[in-house]
Amino acid sequence: MKIHIIGGGNLGVAIAKGLSKFSHGNQITITRRNTSSILYLEQLGVNVSTDNKYEIQDADIIILTIKPYQIDIVLAEILPVISNKIIASAVSGLSIENLQNKIGASNSAIRIMPNIASQFGASATCIAFHEKDIKKAQNVVSLFQNLGTAPIIDEKLMDAATVLAASGTAFALRYIRASMQAGIEIGFDWQTALAISAQTVKGAAEMIMEEQIHPEQLIDRVTTPQGCTIAGLNEMEMHGFSSSLIRGIKTSLKQIKG
Repeated sequence: MKIHIIGGGNLGVAIAKGLSKFSHGNQITITRRNTSSILYLEQLGVNVSTDNKYEIQDADIIILTIKPYQIDIVLAEILPVISNKIIASAVSGLSIENLQNKIGASNSAIRIMPNIASQFGASATCIAFHEKDIKKAQNVVSLFQNLGTAPIIDEKLMDAATVLAASGTAFALRYIRASMQAGIEIGFDWQTALAISAQTVKGAAEMIMEEQIHPEQLIDRVTTPQGCTIAGLNEMEMHGFSSSLIRGIKTSLKQIKG
């Protein structure tokens, strides 16, 4: 397919990198007002342009990775030259209905929420669409399945998905940082502590995804009576480990909803 990404910021670049590595046979274009910082993408076979309309007429899927305040400006620019396109929007807070009203009946609005792990083929990209667009949406789902997982969700959960899947990246990284800092306190240099902490989180995530069971069942495997693991877990919980994470996620969601 021919994929046209409008918005060469962190997310747009992550998607372009991921598609170039993990979704072979596609032609990818990414646009940005100032392309100097993303010209290196051309070495990956990605077309880079300052023109949002660059070969957009030939695109199969148009992906919007722009800020909410830019949406009307960008659509005013591209709509006169496109029709019958799949427009996949990662614009925060922009509903499918509002986007569909803006792009007209000849185009199909799909809502997506990828994260920057797309470039490593490890994103959790939540996708929502109206029933009438189910066949066209499957192209988008298939595309993002190459970049990790692509669960289809009810649109009313899209703000929650933003927090859990996108903001959640930062939350997970903060855990890794804290684990690294603890590793330094107990004797490791920071590079070794970071490598161990990051690989341990990766291993835990892979076990969950492979076995598809509740985390507590896996926790039970590494806790023994009177052992060091349960002692550490209980100390963390006494200081609000789980509750602070839950409160942080819920606070982020309140921020999105205003």
